Amino acid sequence: MLLKDKLNDKRLILASRSPRRRDLLAGCGLKFDIADQYEVEEVFPDDLTAAEVPAYLAKVKSAAYPARLAPGEILLTADTVVLLDNEILGKPADKQEAISMLSRLSGCRHTVVTGVAIRCTKAMECFSVKSDVWFRRLRDDEIEYYVDNFLPLDKAGAYGIQEWIGYVGIGRIEGSFYNVMGLPIQSLYVNLDKFIDDYMRG
Repeated sequence: MLLKDKLNDKRLILASRSPRRRDLLAGCGLKFDIADQYEVEEVFPDDLTAAEVPAYLAKVKSAAYPARLAPGEILLTADTVVLLDNEILGKPADKQEAISMLSRLSGCRHTVVTGVAIRCTKAMECFSVKSDVWFRRLRDDEIEYYVDNFLPLDKAGAYGIQEWIGYVGIGRIEGSFYNVMGLPIQSLYVNLDKFIDDYMRG
C-alpha cells in the first residue's frame, strides 16, 4: 500500500513555517495540515556535537507542540543547520551577517544536517541526514546581488539551494539535494512509512 493511502484515515501535521518543507511534502502526494505557530526555545546542551543538534532540536520542537495528539495524528518537526568547520551557521540576523556567512562559505565545503522527529500517541522516532555541499569561489558582487534580491534571512547559512545562488554557485553535492532545501524527503518517506507500520496499524 502506498504511503498516501496509509494516511487516508490519519492526520499528518507539519509543525514548520518553512514553505520549502511544505512543497516537498506536497510533492510526495501526501496530505497534511500546518500546525498553528507556537513558541519554542531552541537551546541545546553544550556537550552535543554540532551534527547532533538538529535531531535534538527536532525533538524539542515536537515536545513543545501545545496540543495533545489524538489517536491517528502524526506530528512532524524538523531542524536544519549548516556546519562550517563544525561551527553552526544559523539564520542571519541582518543583511551584513548574511553577506559575512556567504563570504565564509565561498570556495569551501560545508555540511548541511537536518534532524526530523515523527511522533504519535504511542511513540516518537528521530533521524538525521547529512549532505556535503561545495561552493565555488563567489565574487563580492554576486554575494551582494543574491542577498539584496533574495533576502535569505530566514535560511540557515544565508542561502537557499533552490534559488539563484544555488544555480550559479554550487558545483557539487554529496548526499540529498532536498536535505539541503530543508527536508530529506526520501528518508522521511521511508521512515514515515515504517513508523505507521510499527505503531499505527490496526
